[in-house]
Amino acid sequence: MIPVIEIDALHVKLGRLEVLRDISCRLGVSGAGTAIGLLGPNGAGKSTLIRTLLGFHRPAAGAARILGLDCHKQARAVKARVGYMPENEAFIAEQTAVRHLRIMAELSGLPSRAALEKAHEVLFHVGLGEARYRQLGTYSVGMKQMAKLAQAIVHSPDLVILDEPTNGLDPAARSRMLNLVREMKEEHGMSVLLCSHLLRDVEEVCDEVVILNEGRIVHHADLEAERRTNRRFVELEVVGDDGGLAAALQARGIEGVREGGGRWRIVLPADVDLDVIWQLVIQEDLLVHHLSQRRDSLEEIFLKAVGHIESSPPDGGVAAEEVVANGHL
Repeated sequence: MIPVIEIDALHVKLGRLEVLRDISCRLGVSGAGTAIGLLGPNGAGKSTLIRTLLGFHRPAAGAARILGLDCHKQARAVKARVGYMPENEAFIAEQTAVRHLRIMAELSGLPSRAALEKAHEVLFHVGLGEARYRQLGTYSVGMKQMAKLAQAIVHSPDLVILDEPTNGLDPAARSRMLNLVREMKEEHGMSVLLCSHLLRDVEEVCDEVVILNEGRIVHHADLEAERRTNRRFVELEVVGDDGGLAAALQARGIEGVREGGGRWRIVLPADVDLDVIWQLVIQEDLLVHHLSQRRDSLEEIFLKAVGHIESSPPDGGVAAEEVVANGHL
């Protein structure tokens, strides 16, 4: 099977500055409808990597391929199979949306009549059907984002590269944008490379993630596998004699730290369900005053990858599940 994106020992220089350094990875599988998140702090090399994939930067060494095509040597063939939604606007303000999309479709190789039909179809699809004859310069920020998405998919590409697609969107428009991304991969089989500084967007729609820092890949993971294997942290506060709880936890292979006053910090192994904690509490004849559970978030994974934190703290964070009770369940 052909990877959506394949990068081998890639080095990219801008002038004398080496921006990307010895990057290698295989991302996605063609035809499978995969969404890949591209993350990294400012200056990490995300934009340079995107431009290299689009054929705008020539590698100093190594190679980058999209769907088996060399991004530099076969740049024209790559562009025919890729849609690109840039972060910044690239509109002619006086053009109507339907004229703009027709031109973009024709530049992508569609005949004039088919390009016009596709322009109308895609504008309705993204919610701009009623405004398709308006000049782009009169559009709101949210409408312009949808118009940029429309021009990226008007030629039905195999891969769509989205650079900050939810910038400037209100919550309803953001939800609509992310739903469209899901539809693209799940219903139309498109692959998506999503570059965003909003980690929640990546967490919601992406299947895998690659994190850049200082021009290098510092983390690459299957997000679903990451969710399954990330540590789970439990805060527990009980009422009663909890002297035997440490031994009961240890017997089940669970790490727990007693903080005093009935408060415990517990790390659950991947194969242990939260129900086990309730069973042990009942076994030890304790009352539960507070119980909360959380996992490593993508934010914590990101911060660890770029070296801002060494490990997830055993407390704090966002609770994934919280129960407050005055007695046994």
